[in-house]
Amino acid sequence: MEKITIFGTEVANVTFDEAFAQVTGFLEEDRLHTIITPNTEIVMDAKDKPDMRRIINSADLVVPDGIGLIYGSKMKRHPLKERVTGFDLSMKLIELAKDKGYSLFLLGTKPEIVKQAYDNLKQDADLNIVGYHDGYFKGAHLGMADHEEEMTVVAQINSLKPDIIFLGMGYPKQELWIDHNKDRLDAKLIIGNGGVIDILAGVANRAPELFIKLNLEWLYRLIQEPSRIKRQAALPKFIVSVITHKNSVVGGTDEH
Repeated sequence: MEKITIFGTEVANVTFDEAFAQVTGFLEEDRLHTIITPNTEIVMDAKDKPDMRRIINSADLVVPDGIGLIYGSKMKRHPLKERVTGFDLSMKLIELAKDKGYSLFLLGTKPEIVKQAYDNLKQDADLNIVGYHDGYFKGAHLGMADHEEEMTVVAQINSLKPDIIFLGMGYPKQELWIDHNKDRLDAKLIIGNGGVIDILAGVANRAPELFIKLNLEWLYRLIQEPSRIKRQAALPKFIVSVITHKNSVVGGTDEH
């Protein structure tokens, strides 16, 4: 699998179909596989944080969930094939779970939100959703690794042995939690997918199709939440940094 390295973060150069084919293969193996879905903001943050880059780069699959990453890679002539979002992968995983009988566990966000997402998914008789837990417990994501609350959550997950875990804590909490707990989870796949659980609960909406097609999801989110303006500033900063740094984007790394 070819990887494009952007400010030290290694991103798989795959189409959505190629990424999903790899994920399908993960579920056929008897070990935990990790998926991380960085966007432009995350890559910019990890740029000056070696430990965070190590965590991201150690994942089994890192997909480019940010249009800025696509633009930046093209500007440096190491083009990523296409944007692959955590949301789209997650929705496809739900369909796969229904088709193949894989089980799903939800972890993260507020207690009432994750319960609502669980209840919504439970209405689909074809989906085997086995449990949920909110993200408001003490653990590695809060700098309290191995706290008894974290160990209780791990024990709950392992008692249910889900095939797939959706982890919605947001960056960098979900990445920190995956890195610390990946070797003791009895599951086949965990994906850090940010606000997907919120969308499944019905408390957040994805951008309309027109915004998605025009690669303007960031604008839609900004309109919905003007307070995001500081976070959205990462995109122009990223583009400027790509232009001004000689080796900002490096291509051609193959891993099989």
